[in-house]
Amino acid sequence: MSSTAKRTSYQKSGSPPFFSLLNFFSSFPTRKLGLGFNVNCEFVQLLKFHHCSKKTNQSKPLQLLNDDSSNLVEDPQLCGAFTCDIYEHHLRSSEAKKRPAIDYMERVQSNIDATMRAILVDWLVEVAEEFSLPPETLYLAVNCLDRYLSGNVITKLNLQLLGVSCIMISAKYYGRGSVRAPLRQVESFCYITDYTYSRNELLEMESCVLNYLKFELTTPTANCFLSHFVPQGKREEVPSSHLLFESLASYLCELSLLDYAMLRYAPSLVAASAVFLARYVLHPSRKPSWSSTLEHYTRYRAQHLEACVKNLLRLCHESPSGDNVVAVRKKYSKAKYKFAANMFYPSSLPVPQELFL
Repeated sequence: MSSTAKRTSYQKSGSPPFFSLLNFFSSFPTRKLGLGFNVNCEFVQLLKFHHCSKKTNQSKPLQLLNDDSSNLVEDPQLCGAFTCDIYEHHLRSSEAKKRPAIDYMERVQSNIDATMRAILVDWLVEVAEEFSLPPETLYLAVNCLDRYLSGNVITKLNLQLLGVSCIMISAKYYGRGSVRAPLRQVESFCYITDYTYSRNELLEMESCVLNYLKFELTTPTANCFLSHFVPQGKREEVPSSHLLFESLASYLCELSLLDYAMLRYAPSLVAASAVFLARYVLHPSRKPSWSSTLEHYTRYRAQHLEACVKNLLRLCHESPSGDNVVAVRKKYSKAKYKFAANMFYPSSLPVPQELFL
């Protein structure tokens, strides 16, 4: 069966996404734009906390970010005792260190465009679902993809090779010592491309990506910030809507991965905007839409989020490449995500004076 036929069959029957994107990409004309450029990035390792106790020796509960009304989430993985240091001094300061160039498509790439990138990322969403990879694997893969493309010209022939190499790297990064993301054999990633690329080609591209990134993979993504913001947002929701609220915020964040234009926004801003829009979708009449608690924890005021929120809402109605990008919507149209993609999303937002106070 041809690759095109396999893609059509998958869309109709829901079978795994084993196919090549090469035939699809071949329909795009080659663009010739200006000279390439090199991006000089400084890489700083994030501080990692491997353990955090649920209990302290203090007589009073430890106050998170000096917020007298806060209640620490009983999850040691969130490292509640160190949230201030992690968020303020490491995550927010580190997110700028490993961000891709926001204009690499115009200044570096002459063979691919934003539409082809959207199709590739959409396919990576399918791969992550097929392999049951955790969300952070997908976000890191897209981050590696964009960072590599920021300084290296890629051809249509090798674009899918780059994408599958990035998700293989990400799966290895999060897979070691974790039952959530088991290590996959290289052959599994060759198989997912319908053997368009050989084992040696995949390993060679993996080496190129890792060497270009100087093996610096630890970086805060929008999903990382979302895991900090959503628990605070849940405190202002009734327990019955907690899963829906989380699914809405996750859906909006994943939609942002598809759109090349969203690279202009910092990951923390995207995560905060997703939480803002999720709250608005659930409670459109609630004023103000952004609470002082979330402003305190995210360090963003409502007016800082306006442009990003409007772009996220646009993505709810418009696909970056038409009917070819559907994986995220299909994923969040399932019961396990509370049918978040099927919620009613308004076509526009109220005037800024009413919403972004």
